[in-house]
Amino acid sequence: MNWGFLENVLSGVNKYSTVVGRIWLSVLFIFRILVFVAAAEQVWKDESKDFVCNTQQPGCENVCFDHFFPISQVRLWALQLIMVSTPSLLVALHVAYREHRESKYGKKLYEDKGRIDGGLLCTYLLSLALKTAFEVGTLLTFYLLYNGFDVPRLLQCEETPCPNLVDCYISKATEKKIFLYIMGCTSILCIILNVTETLYIISKQCWKCFSKRYIPVNHKETCPCHPPPTLTLGSPGPKPESVSKEKGIQFQSPQLAKEPT
Repeated sequence: MNWGFLENVLSGVNKYSTVVGRIWLSVLFIFRILVFVAAAEQVWKDESKDFVCNTQQPGCENVCFDHFFPISQVRLWALQLIMVSTPSLLVALHVAYREHRESKYGKKLYEDKGRIDGGLLCTYLLSLALKTAFEVGTLLTFYLLYNGFDVPRLLQCEETPCPNLVDCYISKATEKKIFLYIMGCTSILCIILNVTETLYIISKQCWKCFSKRYIPVNHKETCPCHPPPTLTLGSPGPKPESVSKEKGIQFQSPQLAKEPT
């Protein structure tokens, strides 16, 4: 499988990610994709041919291999890498949509097309939720299909057409177990990073809303987002008495100001 296309796409998404998102991308490339391409594919190479049972009954080995490995572990691992990487493309597509809108209307609509706010914020949080769900779902699939992350050396099979209980042996069982542990640990690490990034983005947005809503009064007078009130037609102006009190001037009504005749 050629991973170059996926690497190029994710590298483009990297510039729209947060600090935690860049750490997640580094873990995905270094500890998962590179390990998978450099070593894991070679360990699981020809796994069905290396699965040996102590019987000469035709079809027994194939049936036992299909029983214990309904889905190839290395292919399931590759499917997991593709599924957890795909949601990041949603962010790149949303940024491309913003660029298309600006080119369509011929003016600048966004201060920064890659800033995580508005609709892009929802898209980013959706991508994090999907990545976390795919990670958890794949780990549960591994655990339920293979009874945990253990790779035993000996498997006993009595499926038809095996004549009786036969012993089957898995090659490189210890090496495969080590790579499965690496896969499991990196998946858990990516889940932690996704949850951390979600909490980081939500807390940052909450703080931004809080700081905009509760600005001190002396700051509101000079803040461009809180301009001074202006009078409009039909709106009552300030009362003379209030103006006179502020300026220290007292007015008297014309009748009281007249001298008695």
